[in-house]
Amino acid sequence: MDHYEILGVARDASPDVIKKAYRKLARELHPDVNSEDGAEERFKAVTHAYDVLGDAEQRRNYDMGGQSNFGGMPGFGNMGDVFDAFFGGGQSRGPQSRAQRGNDALLRVDIELVDVIFGGDREIEVDTAVLCGTCQGTCCAPGTGASRCDVCGGSGSVQRQVRSLLGNIVTATPCGSCRGYGTVIAAACPTCAGHGRVRARTTLDVHIPAGLETGQRVHLRGVGEVGEAGGPAGDVYVEFHVTPSEVWARQGDDLLATVQIDMVDAIRGTTVTLDALDGEVSFDIKAGAQSGDVIVVKSRGVGHLRGSGRGDAKFGVQVMTPGKLNAKESKLIEEFAALRPAAAPHLAEHRQGLFAKLRDRFFTV
Repeated sequence: MDHYEILGVARDASPDVIKKAYRKLARELHPDVNSEDGAEERFKAVTHAYDVLGDAEQRRNYDMGGQSNFGGMPGFGNMGDVFDAFFGGGQSRGPQSRAQRGNDALLRVDIELVDVIFGGDREIEVDTAVLCGTCQGTCCAPGTGASRCDVCGGSGSVQRQVRSLLGNIVTATPCGSCRGYGTVIAAACPTCAGHGRVRARTTLDVHIPAGLETGQRVHLRGVGEVGEAGGPAGDVYVEFHVTPSEVWARQGDDLLATVQIDMVDAIRGTTVTLDALDGEVSFDIKAGAQSGDVIVVKSRGVGHLRGSGRGDAKFGVQVMTPGKLNAKESKLIEEFAALRPAAAPHLAEHRQGLFAKLRDRFFTV
């Protein structure tokens, strides 16, 4: 319906007459004072008509059917055509789409060292944007749809004629009535307020690759937030942080730990069974073991991130000397010393501490 007819004014009505007509109709049709059927829709139509006719530039374009007459440079519809003529192109740009791609998101997730030995799957709850279930991304109230903008004629832009050294130039700017979309939504979806998406809590299934290290990311395509007007979903990047273990250290795909043994076991040798991250592990300690010795158990480390197989588990030996002895133990030690006289204390090559020694041995074994 014609905007002038909606407001009940002549096509040559002055701005004051248009304003007075709008105020009179707005008071009569406002939903707060008029509960009749159709009053709200008429109020929206009156408001839209005044938005167009109350703006001099939009009214001028409306009176010209949404297009400006052009003079001065035949063959060029707007400034974009000038550039197209010199630099190629010639295609109409047209209105922009309401549907926009959703933003990407970065999530940081803490995992345990045991999670990266074999890898695995985890569910992560996130607060994101999902498609509106009411309008399915159309942004319109149920039973309604978007209509062509009668200011720009659906082109999404309005033209302005400007004088320059080149003559009369027409520049195109986004239409203020439809915001460049070419269509107008008279009744927005009540659920999403015309955005085509709503906030919701959802669950993502994330695969944790074996061998992952702190700071590495997994890229999940198309599972991020839905864009405006039901646009394509963005991507999610999951960045992992491996929580340090109190017992185990990691060097590449090898697991490192210290095993403490009694002095007697170090002298005689023994078999050790320990609870590792992936179950029990057993190995032999040979007689005469010294602090700083490293025992390697093959293929009991972290799974390789690329390729098959696993790293090794390496155990550094720490011989524990008793701090206190009872009378019987002291007597036995004295008898042992008598059977095996110890060398007199003497200066020798400087030896680094146990943990520094283990560090160097771990990385060279």
